[in-house]
This record gives sequence, C-alpha cells and structure tokens, in this order.
Amino acid sequence: MWWIYALLSALFAALTAIFAKIGVENVNSNLATAIRTVVVLIMIWLIVMFRNEYKGISELSQRNWFFLSISGLATGLSWIFYFKALQMGEVSKVAGIDKLSLALTVIFAIIFLGETLTWKTAAGAGLIVIGTLFLIWK
Repeated sequence: MWWIYALLSALFAALTAIFAKIGVENVNSNLATAIRTVVVLIMIWLIVMFRNEYKGISELSQRNWFFLSISGLATGLSWIFYFKALQMGEVSKVAGIDKLSLALTVIFAIIFLGETLTWKTAAGAGLIVIGTLFLIWK
C-alpha cells in the first residue's frame, strides 16, 4: 500500500507546482513561500488535533526533535529555492530538475543510512540525472 501514498504524493506535488507557478506571478517568492507554509501548518495541525495524534508529542526523544527540526529547516530551504526557481523559470523544467532530489536521496541513503544500491535503483537514479542534464542543457 505504500506505493499508493507515493503516487498520491506525486500527484499533489505536480498540482503544487502548477498552482505555485500561477500563485507566484507578481508576488515576492519568499512571501509566497510563507503563505504556503502557513496553509500547510494549519492543515496538518488540524489533522493531528482531529485524530488526537498530538498526544504522542511527549514521547519524542531529543534525537527525534533534532532530526525533525533539521528536516524542517531543509524543507523550508527547499521551498524557498523552489519558489524562486518557479518565479524565474518554466514550471516543467523547474519541477523536473527538482526531482533530482530523488537521485541525491539515493546517494544519501547509501552513505548515511547504510541502504544497499540495487541495479534498478542505480539505473533509475542515473536516468533522473541524465534527464536533469537534458533539462539544464541549452
């Protein structure tokens, strides 16, 4: 069932790119990112409160807090740069190049998490790198 969630994530990421490209027109990209972040913040906290999932907050370790916090910082930086790129470039190219994150994630998962590299994963990541180069190449 994980792949259904992954496909839904891809669907909504695609819609995000389209809606964001329209939304950043004649708007400061940092302001646009701030507005998007507030909407996401409210949405997820409503879900957490509605499902009573906030009760698990007291069980988080310092390690959990640390890594969730730096993950949030990385997400924020990603969004800031993504919105600036959307404002300046074509959404089809920006979104495509943004997916280079998958190939980088594969590399980081091997280095930091000790995951093994299969030929399928290597081939997929390699094709993403090649596709990214095609999008950047003039």
